[in-house]
Amino acid sequence: MIEIGNTLVSLDLLAERFVCDIARCKGICCEEGDSGAPLELDELEPIEAVLPKLLPMLSAQAREVIERQGIAYTDEEGDLVTSIVGNRECVFAYRDDQGVWQCAIEKAYEQGLTPFRKPVSCHLYPVRLRKRKNFLAVEYHRWEVCSDACRLGAQLKVPVYKFLKDPLIRRFGQEWYQELEKAATAFYDSEYYKKLFGNK
Repeated sequence: MIEIGNTLVSLDLLAERFVCDIARCKGICCEEGDSGAPLELDELEPIEAVLPKLLPMLSAQAREVIERQGIAYTDEEGDLVTSIVGNRECVFAYRDDQGVWQCAIEKAYEQGLTPFRKPVSCHLYPVRLRKRKNFLAVEYHRWEVCSDACRLGAQLKVPVYKFLKDPLIRRFGQEWYQELEKAATAFYDSEYYKKLFGNK
């Protein structure tokens, strides 16, 4: 683990390779799973503000869920998450003409309708944040539906932390990311890395 401020960063962010291959996976992470995407409390207001612009992009089933229970709920683990349709896809997910799952919030952001891009948990994936007693754990989450991303990342030799540069800076700031880059350089030069991972 790497300690930066009040965070502990898993070495997997440096050792593992990852690049989303949405042409192959079709954005299945928006559909699979047993609960919605984790939300921060301060993310509710910007989503609610742009909701009227999002509704026309959403399915009738998604609109019904939002009308009945709102844009979010507390899951079995006590986490605030986006509402989901039929115990599957996020209410803000929709399929484009190529059958790829897209995020209506991000679409609205791209159209200049909101300054809020999407929940930071989605932007950061495959990284998950776990609150501990005295620190925030920054961890790599392994999920079989992302096997194409792991394959492409290995092919292109892009470590997780580089693939996630923009969302990591969004969440933690430029200075934090620069510290992570310094730690990565030291890690790649270490005998530990060379012994375990070689030229990975």
